Amino acid sequence: MSNNRLATALKSCEQNGEKAFIPYIMAGDGELSSLKEQLLFFEQQGATAVELGIPFSDPVADGPVIQRAGIRALNNGTTLKKILEELVSIREDVSIPLIFMGYSNSILAYGIGQFVTDCVKAGIAGCIIPDIPVEEEGLFAPIQEAGIHLIRLVTLTSSKERIAEIAETAQGFIYAVTVTGITGAREAFGSEVGAYLEQVKEISPVPVLAGFGISTPEHVRSATKYCDGVIVGSKIIESLEQNRKQDIIELIQASKKQVQQ
Repeated sequence: MSNNRLATALKSCEQNGEKAFIPYIMAGDGELSSLKEQLLFFEQQGATAVELGIPFSDPVADGPVIQRAGIRALNNGTTLKKILEELVSIREDVSIPLIFMGYSNSILAYGIGQFVTDCVKAGIAGCIIPDIPVEEEGLFAPIQEAGIHLIRLVTLTSSKERIAEIAETAQGFIYAVTVTGITGAREAFGSEVGAYLEQVKEISPVPVLAGFGISTPEHVRSATKYCDGVIVGSKIIESLEQNRKQDIIELIQASKKQVQQ
């Protein structure tokens, strides 16, 4: 088994017959001083890992809820350096695997070598860089060389051949985008989503997690019939903003109950 925390957590889900649940939060939304409390909450509720957004001025893949969270974080003075410093300071207290989600400009401006060094110190287990195609991953090879998984995305419009190309050397998990467009809660999913997730899972050598638009326990139960887990962002951010932690607990529980029926 890999010594990468994310790989270990995903393997544990598989061995226990459970589905993975990864909440997304924006680092610095609500002050960085609250980050430890947020991460420990997800850890205590049984989340598999936490996807931690790096605020960016032009987040092309993000919907309005996440965009607003990013603006709040930037207005709070949040920077990538400050996020990493905070994570280093709380590393001994937080066990849940952490995945960075950020855009290439932020990472390249920081300096890829320094970014990798500081990620290792902070205990980062994975990175999602949505604006970088597989063909350009070479720029970010030091991330993988440090043992941090570089998570790839596929979409509803990806051909079977493209999915196979992306999945062939995938690490951690495949992030299967379940809507066409940006992130954000939806009322329902198109009928093609189940078949799409099954196809990705059939091709992928690593777990497949569905994300974008998942916002209710029913969405979680529906998606996890076809794949290995879910990623929930906008609904998590809204629930934290409105202090509705019970909604988050119900989402996490839905991922656990699915396999017990």
